[in-house]
Amino acid sequence: MLRHYDSLGLVRPTGRTAGGYREYSAEDIRRIFHVESLRSLGLSLRQIGRALEDPAFTPSALVGDLIRSTEDRLRREQELLERLRAVDASAPSGWQGVLRIVELMHGLSSPSAARRQQTVLAPAEDVRVPTELLAGAVLAESDPNVAGALRWALARAGGDGVASVASGVFSEDVDIRRRAVLAIAEIPGEEATAVLADALGDSDTTVRGHAALALGTRGVAAAAPTLVSMVVEGTNDVEAAEALGALSLEPGCADLIMSALVDELAAHTADSAVRIRLAQALVEMSGTVAQGVLRQLTHDDDRAVALSASALVEVLEGRSQDRTGGAATS
Repeated sequence: MLRHYDSLGLVRPTGRTAGGYREYSAEDIRRIFHVESLRSLGLSLRQIGRALEDPAFTPSALVGDLIRSTEDRLRREQELLERLRAVDASAPSGWQGVLRIVELMHGLSSPSAARRQQTVLAPAEDVRVPTELLAGAVLAESDPNVAGALRWALARAGGDGVASVASGVFSEDVDIRRRAVLAIAEIPGEEATAVLADALGDSDTTVRGHAALALGTRGVAAAAPTLVSMVVEGTNDVEAAEALGALSLEPGCADLIMSALVDELAAHTADSAVRIRLAQALVEMSGTVAQGVLRQLTHDDDRAVALSASALVEVLEGRSQDRTGGAATS
């Protein structure tokens, strides 16, 4: 290496012995250490020579380039590691199995949304798609059709599907958190419910909304405040009202939800749109209390609210007559 440095002019010995051996001074030794130090940062020998010889050379631009190239290399290495883990997780019995899982990975990373969707819905024969691979694709997919197919496949995969995608719930990227919650919402079981409950505290209203809608249908009372807020704000209010209706069938939940809806009606006396949405949510509630509140709203000072409440009361009465008629007929 010292001979190579000498040939490049990086480090030349101060002199030579009578036998022809190189002699290095203390300054030469320091320069050797400088060269080795810069090599440890990833600089090429040509870059090192320029750094040591050019007094006007500033390291900031070069170090910035080194940082970017190193980050690119790390990303490529991480992608390779993930591919290898995916192959290992598929437990291939031979090289044909390895080739099939590689083909599957290429399909999932295709720039064509149609091909990605086809890969999910019609995977190669005899290939078990690793849940880690599906989870990674779910968290990265922006096309809604492909994302739906991936969530469907992940829900059917079983195993550790929740664990594979749960890390996305804590991502700094809000889009990843949204995709993760949507995917977990389609996976049954207590583990998925627990992760969704954590997502109720997310700073993003969309993440909280997705979690609340799923938890409402699972009978989790903690979702009620978020669902009521969604009705008030008009964010997926129809779905939120339906979830509140399902949740009201759970023991002890109906009174809690009714109290929240009535409080919101009292707090928004001047907002016609909010009061109409709250009235529509009351239609989804079980029991007679909701009907009583709706009948009170038929006399509301706001004519639009009163008319809407009157129409909703007629809907409820029609349902009641259908049930009574059905019972009498049977």
